[in-house]
Amino acid sequence: MHFPGRFAEQLVADQLERVSLSFLVDDLVIRRGGVAGNIAYALGVLGQAPMLVGAVGGDFAEYRADLERFGVDCSLVHVCEDVHTARFVCTTDDDMRQIASFYTGAMARAGEISLAPALSRPGGPDLVLIGADDPTAMLRHTDECRALGVPFAADPSQQVTRMDGPEIRRLVEGARYLLTNDYEWELLLRKTGWTEAEVGARVDVRITTHGEHGALLVGKDGVQLKVGVVPETAKIDPTGVGDGFRAGFLAGVSEGLSLERSAQLGSLVAVIVLETDGPQEWAWDKARAVERLRDAYGPDAAAEISAKLP
Repeated sequence: MHFPGRFAEQLVADQLERVSLSFLVDDLVIRRGGVAGNIAYALGVLGQAPMLVGAVGGDFAEYRADLERFGVDCSLVHVCEDVHTARFVCTTDDDMRQIASFYTGAMARAGEISLAPALSRPGGPDLVLIGADDPTAMLRHTDECRALGVPFAADPSQQVTRMDGPEIRRLVEGARYLLTNDYEWELLLRKTGWTEAEVGARVDVRITTHGEHGALLVGKDGVQLKVGVVPETAKIDPTGVGDGFRAGFLAGVSEGLSLERSAQLGSLVAVIVLETDGPQEWAWDKARAVERLRDAYGPDAAAEISAKLP
């Protein structure tokens, strides 16, 4: 939903304990989303072969068909017929600030899913992205990856606010990639009690996004790499922008691109999502994508990334 105003103007600082607000919105749009769905969709659009793992309700059939149309393997999706698929209900104001509620629904049963069938099959996944889900499931999947020696990326996202320090430490330990935004990164440090160096000793690469200020990549050796954003043409909807970055980044590393080039591809997908109303409504135009990469990062970057794009 969209609120034609600013949330900040409706909040009285010394009355927050009594807050009771109703925002008259001027638009209601129902979109398919979810962290895993958004990332899987984008990976499929970028020519990858992602496998979606998660728990959904009996209302998932049409969504499944659309994802499979883009090459997403949904064979390990766990369907719970007696509940709804998780829902994120969000209102965005004119400053692109958001107030939202999240209904877990079937997601609460994701802890029943084992990754072992997928991890042990011939030609199994190169990498498992463990994104925002039921915390029990996130920790189970992390443990399974470590036990089976499968590389994984830790992406706690919104769940960093729900998980406690020991849980976050268990999620992060041994990750090939740790992905957060700048706010989640600071909260992760506070909750775990780790320093930046201590996190760096436990993961291969830390990727922290900073909104319009780009992304920071830090290797285990402490070497930092800053990647700027692709200039936007409009700010339409911020929902799913981080998911777009992750998909682009993962597609890049899957295709053998460097970390810098992969982050540049992630930044491109992120801005395409930002310029689109809905996290899975964007269309892929390779010629335009390469042009934007060239304008943002130069001809060498555009040529290297273009060679890996569908």
